Amino acid sequence: MKMRTMRSVVADKLGEPSEVLHLQTRPLPEPGPGQVRIRVTAVPVHASDLHTIRGRYGFTPEFPTVPGIESVGVIDELGNGTDGLTVGQRVITIGATGTWQEYVVADAGRVLPVPAGMSDSTAAQILANPLTAVILTGDELDVRQGEWLLQTAAGSTVGQSVIQLGVHVGFKTLNVVRRRSAVEDILALGGTAVICTEDEDLRERVADIAGHDGVSKAIDCVSGQVGADVSRALAPHGELVVYGALSTHRQTDPDKLAIPIFARSLIYETKTVRGFWLFRWFTETPQDRMAAAIDRTVQLADSGVLRVPEGQPIALEKFGEAVYLAEAPEHGGKPLLVFER
Repeated sequence: MKMRTMRSVVADKLGEPSEVLHLQTRPLPEPGPGQVRIRVTAVPVHASDLHTIRGRYGFTPEFPTVPGIESVGVIDELGNGTDGLTVGQRVITIGATGTWQEYVVADAGRVLPVPAGMSDSTAAQILANPLTAVILTGDELDVRQGEWLLQTAAGSTVGQSVIQLGVHVGFKTLNVVRRRSAVEDILALGGTAVICTEDEDLRERVADIAGHDGVSKAIDCVSGQVGADVSRALAPHGELVVYGALSTHRQTDPDKLAIPIFARSLIYETKTVRGFWLFRWFTETPQDRMAAAIDRTVQLADSGVLRVPEGQPIALEKFGEAVYLAEAPEHGGKPLLVFER
């Protein structure tokens, strides 16, 4: 007799994740027409998952809610009309939410077969950070061979992916980090140059490194004063795409969740500052463009061009440890909830 229940990590209400999350037994979901059920093997725990539970992200779910935006697993049941997929096939979910549980149901068009040689760790993480790097450097900014790209939080998973894409495509990366200890790792990964805000002035160093023409394309996931410094350091007509606000993650005063843009620089040098949010990209991008970006990301990871750092497997019942590690400084690999059966 097959198990008819599963374990899920559930937040009952808005609040601090360590206080509102708990393990719950729930009924096993059944796939409807055009859907598949996936027995989940690994899911990453992202800081954005925790901000969603706190009500500090781009959307607030209905509670109770199961967090999670990525997963890898094995199809264990097919609904009607799911041609091309088979029971036992290893897949990743595309844009599915509520993945911190033993089984998820997804539309057949929203799952992707995993290349045979790819680890569960890489597959589980590929459709948030590496995909973001591919979209930002491609569709969003079209960074060409020989061009500079300035980026903040260069040691993050997105940052590391951007550096690897720079090496592959041939664009130069100007990488901003907070700690002097991170500089060697960035250079070893193939970063062209590094600015350390611990003891260097960002705007001065951009001018030193990039010369008279400067840098016209940048991505930022820090916001706050660092984001402002990046926008001011850009050449005339420069473009800055902001995709995160790390500087505000411990901030509770809404007025401080800001980028203090220098108006004269923006006006007289006709610069552009705009946002990017992967969740909105998943809901609004035409299917063919979405498929092309995802396929490219999977191929780059499969070929070894994009190397996703190995995650730290943590058993589902120890989810509290994974939640803590997701925001701990220098925690090592991404915490991955794994499902022992």
